[in-house]
Amino acid sequence: MLQTPSGGAGHGTAAADSGLMSIGTVLNVLRDEFPEVTISKIRFLESEGLIEPQRTPSGYRKFSAGDVERLGHVLRMQRDHYLPLKVIREHLDAMERGEAVALPVVGRQRDGETLQEPWEAPTAARIGRSELLAAAEIGEQELEEWESYGLIAPLPDGAYDAEAVTVAALVLELGRFGIEPRHLRAMKAAADREAGLVDQVVAPLKRHRNPQTRAHAEARTKELAGLTVKLHAALVQTALGVRLP
Repeated sequence: MLQTPSGGAGHGTAAADSGLMSIGTVLNVLRDEFPEVTISKIRFLESEGLIEPQRTPSGYRKFSAGDVERLGHVLRMQRDHYLPLKVIREHLDAMERGEAVALPVVGRQRDGETLQEPWEAPTAARIGRSELLAAAEIGEQELEEWESYGLIAPLPDGAYDAEAVTVAALVLELGRFGIEPRHLRAMKAAADREAGLVDQVVAPLKRHRNPQTRAHAEARTKELAGLTVKLHAALVQTALGVRLP
């Protein structure tokens, strides 16, 4: 297996001696290669069965080096190949069985020629309502309140984008400082305006008949989204007169 099982780990010195890591330590290790990974993302991947960290008697997650290696595989396949979690899980299971497997691809016919191209799927996983509640560790009442303020919204089929888990975690974290969901409506409105601006720029590319041009629209959207987030963060820091590490 990719995971490296460790003996029973307790909280504190025993866990440290066993070589197990806390979720915060794992986050720091992964962020060198995956700067956008979050604790919520790790918890979500656990809820999807991609990793199985040990638990201390107090309920704390403890990760082995094998767990971290497996997380790296998952995040890399999502980032570089846009594979859905189900396909990633099957691929890793095959690797654990010792099978020599290539990354999954899908075939497409064109003029009698078979072309191999990466699996086309949304970069973000989709989760059900109960999975969202479990991954974010929130209750139904909290989710309904956040939905009423537009902070989290289901997709047309009732599922949620996995990013909803990150939103939920951040709303909870802000709540620790007395910032209530109703206070965050202005942030949501600003995010919608920023997204609208990006969409306006890439819309002509998305509508293009050429598949390569449409693929370029996806890359351009990600690039603009990253720049928008950085600018927003810089403007907030400037307004507050602080600098974040």
